[in-house]
Amino acid sequence: MTWTVLQVQFQRLMHNRVELLLTFVVPIAFFSIFALIFGGGIGSGTTPRIKVVAVDLVGSDASTQVMTGLRKSAGLRFVRDREDEKAEQSKPLDPESAQQLVRKGIATMAIVLKTESDATSETSLHADLLSDSSDQVASQVVVAIVAREIMMAEAEAQEKEFNVFSKPADAADADSSSGTGDVSTTEAETADLAAGEPVTLIDVIGEGKSNPVVSMYAAGIAVMFLLFGATGGGGAFLEERENRTLDRLLSTQMSMDQLLLGKWFYITIIGIVQVTVMFVWAQVVFKVNLVGHLDGFLMMTIVTSCAAAAFGLFLATLCKTRGQLNGLSVILILTMSAMGGSMVPRYVMSERLQQMGLWTFNAWALDGYNKIFWRDLPPASLAPQLVVLMTSALCFLVAARLLALRWEAN
Repeated sequence: MTWTVLQVQFQRLMHNRVELLLTFVVPIAFFSIFALIFGGGIGSGTTPRIKVVAVDLVGSDASTQVMTGLRKSAGLRFVRDREDEKAEQSKPLDPESAQQLVRKGIATMAIVLKTESDATSETSLHADLLSDSSDQVASQVVVAIVAREIMMAEAEAQEKEFNVFSKPADAADADSSSGTGDVSTTEAETADLAAGEPVTLIDVIGEGKSNPVVSMYAAGIAVMFLLFGATGGGGAFLEERENRTLDRLLSTQMSMDQLLLGKWFYITIIGIVQVTVMFVWAQVVFKVNLVGHLDGFLMMTIVTSCAAAAFGLFLATLCKTRGQLNGLSVILILTMSAMGGSMVPRYVMSERLQQMGLWTFNAWALDGYNKIFWRDLPPASLAPQLVVLMTSALCFLVAARLLALRWEAN
């Protein structure tokens, strides 16, 4: 009998496509996604380059050499050199403009080269790194790259100065002494530069905030569970169809349009309440500044809930049974959450994978919440996110209505 039970279970597995997907395909798919995220991108074998802008306030040969070295660095990608990247006649960036680019998320870091005097009144190159501390990996990488370029430029400049002013009378002695003296001097000066910390890391966004990173994690978790809640609400459609409640509803004066809109409004309202409760808890327990960003929060929460509710209804009308819906929703929601930033911050992904993530509305929703809680941008800056999410909601609703035609025919 045990063998019979085992045979029945295997036959059931082989005839259940959803269970086969969940058992064998989903683990491979998620392994592939996370391998692409932490493995450096799709076939590239390299880590994603950090978006930076740079301002040279010195204009010397050494600072020019530093800028050239930074532009050749494989780990950096310069995104803008002037205030208006489309206008060739616009003036070069200044520190204030570079800082605004970091605040808006256009650049991850801004490098400001300047001079600084030490205790002996000698001036040396120094760099202020204006950072977005939400990307904790980028700051460490850029600090190392900039410090190396500054030390190399300073060492080369001082080596040239030493060679100019060091002219022994005996040419032979000069050749023998300059070689050893040159190396020792350069090593000592390089050690002094390393000890002098040629870079200063300045957090231009997170400084002075109370536990701001929690808001980003709250947004990622809220969007993911909002999707699960919406698909669960949409599943009630399939239950009503299975127990013939849907037929009785449509036999009255109620139309399918009214039924869909009623369920969409209900799932949307539940989603708004769900996200609001989570952020209220985040403010009470983790000191997230919800009250100070209430207008932007409400705008993003309403449109995100609308899109999630429409997505849930689309999946419900696409599937034939509740089991199919459960399996398909798990696959799609976890995939969108992984690629859209709900599970893993998008800044650790390759540029190509980040672009692919924009096909999920997780990424658009998280970008909107980050603009509100992390970057303190005004609600007007949310226009791209609001348009994409509302367009998604409309498209999913139209698709759900078209798929529901088969229920009316039956």
